[in-house]
Amino acid sequence: MKKKIDLTKTVFELTREYPDLIEIMAGLGFTEIRKEPVLHSVGKLMTLPKGAKMKKISWKTLAKALEEEGFILEGDLDREEEMKEGLKEDGAETKDLLKSYLRRLTAGESLERVREDFVKNFKEVDPSEIMAAEEDLLKEGTALSEVQRLCDLHSALFHGKIKEETSLNQEERQTQESSPTNLEDKKSRAGDLAKIGGHPLASFKKENEALRILLKKEAGKELLDALEDLSIHYGKKGDLLYPHLKVRYGISGPSDVMWTVDDEIREERRALAQGKDQDDAWNYRLESLLQRIEEMIYKEENILFPICAQHFSEEDWIGIYEDSKDYPPCFGLERETWTEGEKRRKKLPEMKGQDLVLGGGHLTLDQLTALLNTLPLEITFVDHENINRYFNEGPKLFKRPQMAIDREVFSCHPPKIEGMVRSIIEDFRQGRQDQLPIWMEKDGRTVLVTYMAVRDQDKNYLGTMELVQEMDFVKEHFQEQRKAKRN
Repeated sequence: MKKKIDLTKTVFELTREYPDLIEIMAGLGFTEIRKEPVLHSVGKLMTLPKGAKMKKISWKTLAKALEEEGFILEGDLDREEEMKEGLKEDGAETKDLLKSYLRRLTAGESLERVREDFVKNFKEVDPSEIMAAEEDLLKEGTALSEVQRLCDLHSALFHGKIKEETSLNQEERQTQESSPTNLEDKKSRAGDLAKIGGHPLASFKKENEALRILLKKEAGKELLDALEDLSIHYGKKGDLLYPHLKVRYGISGPSDVMWTVDDEIREERRALAQGKDQDDAWNYRLESLLQRIEEMIYKEENILFPICAQHFSEEDWIGIYEDSKDYPPCFGLERETWTEGEKRRKKLPEMKGQDLVLGGGHLTLDQLTALLNTLPLEITFVDHENINRYFNEGPKLFKRPQMAIDREVFSCHPPKIEGMVRSIIEDFRQGRQDQLPIWMEKDGRTVLVTYMAVRDQDKNYLGTMELVQEMDFVKEHFQEQRKAKRN
């Protein structure tokens, strides 16, 4: 009597129903299936067609072997589509079909008709397969402008098929309805901005290009380590793009959806990098992670960046450019200068109503004074001419009389250390160093005194700041920790 294999069931379920499947599949290349932990982890997530695809085992070979062992394969429509995916060896059939769709469009066939076939045959195709088809066409001599028409097929592929994409597509439709600017115009605008050297969109685009190159490397621990810079790329989006779209322009889709996915990707990368057992379960999670990263590149370039290009003003981009300088370069790229951004660097007014305007915002004089006095630090500022200009208020270990304001700083130090103070300030002035920490004991307390050079945006020396901080609380903290460990 024939045994029936329901392709909607997981590998775990099938091996519990038919234990002899374990040795059959192990003989075909699923060697990890003999391990119970693998069956209880990956086996509960994976079906036979998905497993064949992940292990790069021909579905035709697997199906034939199972039939020879007396099994009958059964499954619903969706699973049959997945089986068709498994029949495509090395992606060759996938690429040929995608190329045929593009050629049909080039010949003038209706986009809707081509889209219908595309969606029917490639409900769950990986973005990497589409990119492979595009690269293949370019190598064969197809014009780049024709390959770019696959963007329409991308939209047909993902529309309504991925949870987070649904919300983004809804956002996209809403923004199109509220503006005469259509999607292609927005993409064109984003493309134009990405060609401007040093422009924020140009930087994001180059980071994605570098990321694509990384993703072509062999999947493994080394690749995971190289992807650590995703935290920088995603961090810039999360700090500079998502909130601005939501708060300034009322577009919440990217912040509500993509931001969460960014965080999930970063957390999963970190978890996999820390994993010790690189078994089938680990490899399966890695493949899923890499696919999500590829999908995010697509969403950035086809949804997020065009929306930003449509709405952000020149002043917005200049602000983003300035704030981007706070982030280190990523993926081995060097920071580029945006000429127009440097020319139009925001000049802050001295006052905003009754507030003092600072680079990080604006405060009343009372607020600024209270803020500086609240810091658990003794602050001294000496200007570029070595004149005491400011002490914050409050009790101090190192007394700072107000009468010392507007006097030369050297007059405040005894002769035995005046030479050292002069040397420190001169090193700051000449750019030989920017900071000098000194630990000491003062009145029975552990104290950290830090001297820091103060420079403007163009690195010109403005003066020296001295910070005094009591550090007994740090010593007490670690003493308590040591006691806790001993107990």
